[in-house]
Amino acid sequence: MVTNKLGSLKVLIAEDNEINKLIAKTMLNQWGFITVIAKDGEEAVMQVEQHDFDCILMDIHMPNKDGITATKDIRNMLNPNKKTIPIIALTSNVQLGVNNKYLDLGMDGYLSKPFKEDELYNLIELILENKKRLL
Repeated sequence: MVTNKLGSLKVLIAEDNEINKLIAKTMLNQWGFITVIAKDGEEAVMQVEQHDFDCILMDIHMPNKDGITATKDIRNMLNPNKKTIPIIALTSNVQLGVNNKYLDLGMDGYLSKPFKEDELYNLIELILENKKRLL
């Protein structure tokens, strides 16, 4: 069981698979995080335009607009707070070197599905701590 030291974060979950959405939302909600769900990359970009988030969990393979394209759209936004939101890639791709590919594309971290609760929390914590250091 993870102990939340981060407070009440607002996290966007961009995921098209119902089970994966439920798993991520359940984990985040039990830590006291506020979650918003986007069913695809197109909706994720729209949510970021309309709301503020502390972090985004971005599935790579989604209909309409994939996670890579959605990440590029977010990184190209004019608002400096929105374009720098930490984005964690979520994918079932476990090939070697894929982590660097996602980082090169503007994502801040990467987890292979299925992931463990502590892996997700620790990555969110690490990425948010690194962002604070850069500010």
